[in-house]
Amino acid sequence: MAKWGQGDPRWIVEERADATNVNNWHWTERDATSWSKRKLKEVLEGLVVEGEAGRCEIGDLKHVEGEASCNSRKGKLIFFYEWNLRLNWRGTVKESGEKHKGSVEIPNLSEENEVDDTEINVSKKKGEGDVLKDLMRTEGTTKVREALRDYLKALKTEFTLGMILPTKAAVGQELTTERKPSGGTVQDSVTPQSLDMVGVKIPTVRLHMREVFNSPADELYSIFTKKELVQKFSKCPAVIEAEKGGKLQMFEGCVSGEYTELVPSQRIVLKWRCRSWPDEHYATVALNFQDLVAQSELELECKGVPVAHEESTRQCWKKQYFEEIHILLQQSKDNME
Repeated sequence: MAKWGQGDPRWIVEERADATNVNNWHWTERDATSWSKRKLKEVLEGLVVEGEAGRCEIGDLKHVEGEASCNSRKGKLIFFYEWNLRLNWRGTVKESGEKHKGSVEIPNLSEENEVDDTEINVSKKKGEGDVLKDLMRTEGTTKVREALRDYLKALKTEFTLGMILPTKAAVGQELTTERKPSGGTVQDSVTPQSLDMVGVKIPTVRLHMREVFNSPADELYSIFTKKELVQKFSKCPAVIEAEKGGKLQMFEGCVSGEYTELVPSQRIVLKWRCRSWPDEHYATVALNFQDLVAQSELELECKGVPVAHEESTRQCWKKQYFEEIHILLQQSKDNME
C-alpha cells in the first residue's frame, strides 16, 4: 500500500473537488430522455416552411420513441441518443388555396450518424398537392435538420450544466463576463479579477450580465416571483415561495435555491445552485431591475459559480432564462393585440 501522499493522484480524496469523483475520473451518467422529449417538441413543433408553391407548418410531434443519456468519464462527456420520430405537417397551395397534410418521419436519429446523413422521409395523404410534398422534401427537410442540430447543441450545453466537476488543476483567475446590448448585438468582455471562494472550498468565478426587456420593471420582477409566470417561461413545474427564506426549484430540480432578499420591482437576491454542483455549494445571485423608457434593464451578478461551469452557467441564464422570458413577453404582447 502506498504511503499517504504518494498514491495515484486520481484517487486521493484530499484532491477531490466534491469528495466523490476524483478529477472527474469515475464514470457518471445522467438520463436525458425526458428532457430530450421536451426539447425535441420545442425545436420541431411550429416550424414554418414557405416557398413559391405555398406554405407548410409542422404540427404535433405525434410519435417519440427512444432514449438519450450523457456520460462523464475521465473529464470528458460522452453522448448516447437514438430516436424514432414522426411529425404531422399541413400546408396551403399558394395558387389554388387547397389545403393538404402529411407526415415527416425520422427513423434513426442517433450519435452514429451526422445530422446531414440522418434519414428524413416526407409523405402526404392521398390526393393532389404534390407541390407541397416537394416543398417539404426540400426546404422542409433543411428546416428539420436545422432543428435537430439545435436539439443536439442544447443537449451538449444546456443539459450538461454542471456535469464536469472542477479539479485541483482548474484553479485560476476569476472572470467577470458582462453582456451589454449594443445596436441589437451582444458583446462579451472578460476582465481578470481575484479568485472568489464560496461554500465548498472550490475555485469559483463571478458572472456579470445585463439584458434589456420590453416590459416595465414591475412586470419583469413578477416573472421571477410568481409561480404561474415562472412555469410559463421555464415550461416546467416550479416551486416559487417569493419571500425571505422561501424556496426556489426549477427545471425539474436542476436549479434550486432560496430567496434571501426581495425589494418589489427593484431587486431580488437568491441562494442559487445547479443540482450537479458539489453538494451544499451555492452561488449568490443578485437581480437588479431598472426602468428605462418603455423598457427595463436587468442586471445580474452571480457570485460563486464553480470555475468549470462558468460558460454553462452563463448559457443557462442566457438561453433558459433571458431568451425564454423574451418569448413570453412577446407572446403576451401578441395576445393583447
